[in-house]
Amino acid sequence: MRPTPFSAMRRLSRAAAICAVLFLGVPGGGAQAHSRQGAPAPLDLMPVELETRFALSALPPALRDQASVYVLERGGYRLDRQGASGLACLVQRTAWELVDYRDDIYIPLCYDAVGAETYLKVIRDTATLRAEGLSPEALKAEVERRYDRRDYRAPERPGISYMVGPLMRTVGPPDLQVHTMSMPHLMTYAPGLTNADIGAMPDLAAPATLMFPFVDRQGNDEQAYIILMVGEAEKARIVSEGQPLLADLCGYRALLCLDSRHH
Repeated sequence: MRPTPFSAMRRLSRAAAICAVLFLGVPGGGAQAHSRQGAPAPLDLMPVELETRFALSALPPALRDQASVYVLERGGYRLDRQGASGLACLVQRTAWELVDYRDDIYIPLCYDAVGAETYLKVIRDTATLRAEGLSPEALKAEVERRYDRRDYRAPERPGISYMVGPLMRTVGPPDLQVHTMSMPHLMTYAPGLTNADIGAMPDLAAPATLMFPFVDRQGNDEQAYIILMVGEAEKARIVSEGQPLLADLCGYRALLCLDSRHH
């Protein structure tokens, strides 16, 4: 893939921006869009037990027992398990920034208490608005309007989102199509921050630069994060320990096989 300056990808979603610079050689399934842009695709609903395990995989094992979990139903997300730690997890299926409805996006993620009240609320509302029939374009406009009215706000204190699971399926290289991949990382909240502010220079042509902190802007300035990738040894351990989950995800849907080439 021809190197692309990270700054040129700022308009991409979290999935596109991170994946486009961080595809680190793990084989995954490429995919063409399951729906034309603007054409709604029905979301396949996962079995609750599998969706719960998938969502919690975004956390380190020691933090999973006390986390809350949301599962997706036809009308949006439902709180399936109330935790005690303030951490909340789900599998994201719609990214408003993409302005496209697909049925094959799977992004397990967890937020701390302040992130659950802010960023996770946007993700949950996005699912509800999609279920209510808003078009992708109308959904994007509505989310932007709520940010402008300050119905949605960035967290007012530092915090963290965990995405250290063994698998995610979202937009990525080599063609910025949807791929199944392993890319465990952490995200700290950094609204308004840029790579220039922290002297970061992520570059596709120099993969080593991606192992240091950099900023990913996810649709707007409020949704900006500092990305912290796990090391290769830790990544290998996460994938190894996640084998039972990976096998069940692959058995559930072929496009979630980490080593597949399913379209």
